[in-house]
Amino acid sequence: MALIMAALVQGLQMTLVLALAPLLTGLVRKVKARVLRRRGPPLLQPYLDLARLIRKEAVVADNASWLFRAAPYLIFAATWVAAALVPTFASGLLFSWSADVIAIVALLGSARFFLTLAGMDVGTSFGGLGSSREVMIASLAEPAMLMVVFTVSLVAHSTQLSTISQLVDFSLMGLRISLAMGLIALILVALAENARIPVDNPATHLELTMVHEAMVLEYSGRHLAMIEIGASLKLVLYLSMIAALFLPMGMAHPGDPPLAYLVGLVAYLAKMTLGGVLLGVFEVSIAKMRVFRVPEFLGAALMLGLLATLLLFVSKGGRW
Repeated sequence: MALIMAALVQGLQMTLVLALAPLLTGLVRKVKARVLRRRGPPLLQPYLDLARLIRKEAVVADNASWLFRAAPYLIFAATWVAAALVPTFASGLLFSWSADVIAIVALLGSARFFLTLAGMDVGTSFGGLGSSREVMIASLAEPAMLMVVFTVSLVAHSTQLSTISQLVDFSLMGLRISLAMGLIALILVALAENARIPVDNPATHLELTMVHEAMVLEYSGRHLAMIEIGASLKLVLYLSMIAALFLPMGMAHPGDPPLAYLVGLVAYLAKMTLGGVLLGVFEVSIAKMRVFRVPEFLGAALMLGLLATLLLFVSKGGRW
């Protein structure tokens, strides 16, 4: 019976992140529109867009290979698995043993690998431009992400997200400047990885500025729907990871009564709402930077991660 309940809770988490992803995207768009004193699209508009795309026929170029057709499904699958492994409303779930931060980074890297290959597969200039810029961003974002993971794992003596979230929730890790630096670095990486302002503008189609949109210009129909839902899942993943690593308050833990899981679900929805609102307000209040300044932006995240690790090393007196 306990195994069945654990499987149901794990299935609920997988369904929750998938169902919440378009709603979070709609919330960010709504907040941005309201801050600009516009009415904006409805909150449920991303669901309608996905339904419309799924009903449409997928138009594929004549010179496209099998990779171009398979990439959207591979990207969606890898991102969904990674998002489902991150603790949301409860920790210590059935698959929590596999919720390793390094494994999640590897899954995201695999999704990016297929996306960049698909962008270059047809041979258009826009696809090659977007893929080259994506690889440039990834070459700086992934080391910064790993440095944040390294810092947090050294404090918690584990790379499993459930273990880290439990230690933070029980205040066993304490307040540390190194963790604050890691939080700022992770936020900078999340903005870059999700193609958000100031690194990229998800609402633009200008040839000289777009990164993510340049790689998916040749997609349509159900293929484009898979990529869009994958992008929304990636945003949910990073917000969930920030909440699990640094704000796990309210999260249910193994052995808690069923009411704790309900409280954890409400707390998680509140965190996602707060994250979406803050993201929308931030994107309206700042301008997009030039592409050539993105390395400086991500270099700051990498330096913060390195400083966090060095500060942790010094605070321990040279002992890990």
